[in-house]
Amino acid sequence: MRRFLCGFLCLCVLWTGLSFSYAEDELSGGEAELTEEELEEIRKLDEEDIEERVTGRVYEEKTLKDFDLNSPAIYTCSIRDGNPRIYSEKNPKMPRNTVLLQGKGGISGVDILYVGLRWVIVRKDRTIGYVLREWTAGRTHNGKPSAVDPSTTPVFGTQKHAYIAETATRCHVRKNMSFNEGAEDDGNNWVILNPGTKISIWQFYEGWAMVNYMREYGYIDPNELTDLRPVSPTDEEMFEDCPIAAYTSYYKLDQTETNLGRIHNIALGAEFISMVLQPGEIFDGNKVLGPYTTRRGYKAAPVLINGKAVPGAGGGTCQVASTLYNVVLQLPGLEVLYRHAHGGSGASYLPIHVDAAVGRDDLNLRFRNHYDFPIRIEASSKSDGALTIRIYKVH
Repeated sequence: MRRFLCGFLCLCVLWTGLSFSYAEDELSGGEAELTEEELEEIRKLDEEDIEERVTGRVYEEKTLKDFDLNSPAIYTCSIRDGNPRIYSEKNPKMPRNTVLLQGKGGISGVDILYVGLRWVIVRKDRTIGYVLREWTAGRTHNGKPSAVDPSTTPVFGTQKHAYIAETATRCHVRKNMSFNEGAEDDGNNWVILNPGTKISIWQFYEGWAMVNYMREYGYIDPNELTDLRPVSPTDEEMFEDCPIAAYTSYYKLDQTETNLGRIHNIALGAEFISMVLQPGEIFDGNKVLGPYTTRRGYKAAPVLINGKAVPGAGGGTCQVASTLYNVVLQLPGLEVLYRHAHGGSGASYLPIHVDAAVGRDDLNLRFRNHYDFPIRIEASSKSDGALTIRIYKVH
C-alpha cells in the first residue's frame, strides 16, 4: 500500500501541471489544481483511509441531479424511430414507470447535456432524462448528433486521451478500483497485459489510470506503468516527439482458431498503418490495409457486416481502422472524408458512434491531412489484448 501511496502522490503532483482538452465524458478541458493545503491533507491520510476510498469503487458519471432546464446543451440530436423514449433512470429492464417521454416515429429537437459511455442525458422542452446512446442520431438516420458550437466542441463521440504509458510489469486492467494482492487473476480483471505494452490513458481518477475497455471503464494501478507522458492537449507539441493524439482499444483473447486469426490480423494491420502522411495527402484505409487476402498475410477471422459476424480473411482490420478513427477525431486538422459504421449498435469494442468499417468500396475510412506539417501514425499491438495508435507531428 505504501507503494501505491507514493505513486498516488506523484500522480497528483504531475496532474497539477497538466491540462487536457475535451473528453467524451466531460467534453471540456481544464486544469485540476491541488493547493499546498490539499496536498498536505493527502500526505496525512493513513493507508487504511486511502484503501477505503478506492477499494471496489468505480468512476461515477454525472446524473440528472447535475442538470436543470437552464443547463447549456453541447449537442442537438433526434431520438430515432424504434425506441423513441426518454427515461427517468438508467435501468436495463426499462420498466414502464421510468418512461418520461415517448414519441411516435422518433423525437426531434432534443438537446444533449452530457455524454456517458452508454447513456446520454438529454432535454426535450421541459423534460430531462436518459437516452441510450445508440438511439441518438443526427440529421440523417445514421448521422451523429451535431455540436451546438463546433468551434469549441468536438465531433460527437470524440474522447481526448491525456496520457500515454508502457506497462512495467504484468498489468491488470481492473473492473473497479481495488487492489490485486497476491493472486495473478482474481476475477476482477478485464484483461492482463504483458510488460512492454503501449497504452493510452483517458485520465487519472482517485490515483488510478482510467482507460476505456470495450464499452466499460478500466482501472490500472499506476505502479504497474512506466514511461508515463502527457499527450498534447492541442496540435502543438509540449516537448520533443510529444504525441498530439492517442487512443487504445481492447480485444478479446479467446484461444479459438478464428479469434487467434483476428489477433494476428490486428497486429498485422497495425504495422500497415504505421506511416507518415504528408500535408494534403489522403489516407485511404482499404488501400493501406488491403487487399484483405491470405497472400497479404491475413488469416481467416470473423468480419462484422451489418451487425452480424461472418468469416472472412482480414477480420480484425476494422478494429484497426476504428481505433485510428478515434485518434483522427481528436485532431481538427484531419478531415474525415468518408467513414461508414458497422450498422446496428456498431462494433462492441468501442463506444457507440465511433467505429469505422473497412473491406469494401462502401466500407472504408478516408481522411485528409490539412496541417501544414506531416503527421506520423504509430500503431502497435503485442497480441495481449491492447491496440494503441498514436499520432505525432513530424518536423
